[in-house]
Amino acid sequence: MSGKQRIDGAAAFLLHAYPFSETSLIVEVFARDHGRLALLARGARRPRSALRGVLLAFQPLELGWFGAGEVKTLAKAEWLGGIPFIKGKGLLLGYYLNELLLKLLPREDAHAALYDAYATAMQALSEGATETMAAAELRRFEMALLTELGYGLTLERDAEGAAIQQTARYHFQIERGAVLAEQIGPGGAGLAVSGKTLLDMAANNYADLRTLAECKQLMRHLLAHYLSGQALQTRRVFIELQDV
Repeated sequence: MSGKQRIDGAAAFLLHAYPFSETSLIVEVFARDHGRLALLARGARRPRSALRGVLLAFQPLELGWFGAGEVKTLAKAEWLGGIPFIKGKGLLLGYYLNELLLKLLPREDAHAALYDAYATAMQALSEGATETMAAAELRRFEMALLTELGYGLTLERDAEGAAIQQTARYHFQIERGAVLAEQIGPGGAGLAVSGKTLLDMAANNYADLRTLAECKQLMRHLLAHYLSGQALQTRRVFIELQDV
């Protein structure tokens, strides 16, 4: 989006903030109708700034901004509430989702469906979802992210167009899809996955623990490819915490 603009009443989440001068911040936000963008929050670092208690991560915000160029100027911010504050391990999972958005989402490219998926994930994490439930929410969000970026997966048919067989084993190849394991042979390219996992993913069903485990490996494989070598800091922390 180019040219001078003024936006009011935009639903958004804060993804990241870093200092800009002694008194200000640059905040990276994800707005439902405007996508990911950077805003200059003037004076936000001052002790008495009203913004200090408003610019909160993982909380729904209503923002206004103006200006042109890559960095706009934040005009107003309001905390909307409605989501309990995330605690404990949920914080790390939230930062993981934020990092994916920061590294993969183009600037000023609206993705309302992805925003809604993010808000749903934040709600689940804030409510103290069990480990299994939290993992399922992460997989749903990763699927939504790849779909919105144009990398949606074909899960009900294999690379040749045949229906996925629930009891069969496949190798999922990036940019091609699922290929029957017997057609590849030992050591073939792609990530091994069961037909049931692919069908469960297509149905957005992560009740089966094996499905959840295989989906995690598949999404990690795909995201690593689309990140093009960019390391995820939160992934390193996961490893240090035994990848929980």
